Amino acid sequence: MDQLEGKVVIVTGGASGIGLAVAHRFAAEGARLVLADIEAPALDEASASFAPGAEVVTVVTDVSEADQVDALRDRAIEAFGAVHVVCNNAGVGGGGPMQDLTLSDWDWVLGVNLWGVIHGVRTFLPHLLEQGEGHIVNTASVAGLYSAPFMGPYNVSKYGVVSLSETLAVELAMAESPVGVSVLCPSWVKTNIATSTRNRPDDGSAPTAEEQAGIAAIVEHFLTTGMEATDVAEHVVEAVRTNTFWILTHDETPGAVEQRTRAILERAAPPLLMH
Repeated sequence: MDQLEGKVVIVTGGASGIGLAVAHRFAAEGARLVLADIEAPALDEASASFAPGAEVVTVVTDVSEADQVDALRDRAIEAFGAVHVVCNNAGVGGGGPMQDLTLSDWDWVLGVNLWGVIHGVRTFLPHLLEQGEGHIVNTASVAGLYSAPFMGPYNVSKYGVVSLSETLAVELAMAESPVGVSVLCPSWVKTNIATSTRNRPDDGSAPTAEEQAGIAAIVEHFLTTGMEATDVAEHVVEAVRTNTFWILTHDETPGAVEQRTRAILERAAPPLLMH
């Protein structure tokens, strides 16, 4: 998709982090934007961050709920008449020792990170195919390419996004479809994912405030030394332009993937690979 000016771009998780950076990068190309996020105040703040003249619509959306993603599509088409690029980007962090994880831990992370992408593909793909143009960007992670310890739900969700994206890419290629797909697999990026439990449903099973602070402190060390979200956004826009499937943003990723692949081929135990 060489020409991005005037295209309509959906970005879930668009109020902060990678999502907001991607939205700004597309806006710089003259695209029209629909930002979706579960946090209404953050969406308002994000919308106000764009330059005058930018066409931006915001929609409060819980991507784990199918009907809300359907409503997001309807609002985008109502506002702009079409959708061309869909960035299924909303995500949360979550993990801990496998034996300590609750059903709620699994439900929350998989609901946002995996089902959110499933809903995005299910909802928007038919529209893109019908109009004969479009591109889907699914945000996974290097956690979908190799597994670090104590990140079970997150790893599983991201492996799922990678598999979904690969399957979709093969099906589109078999059909000789003009619709493209990319899977974004960054390592550490400077975002606020360490505090994503702020948006977890209050069912009484979430970590305590003290536990959340401890988790955030550990993850924050890696995040503060991570890549800038604006740099990730450059990779995303370039992948859409060139119809590139794998978006690998960090230089160390290929080596880690090679280690994991070698272990598989040698029938060896999984190596300890940190993101």
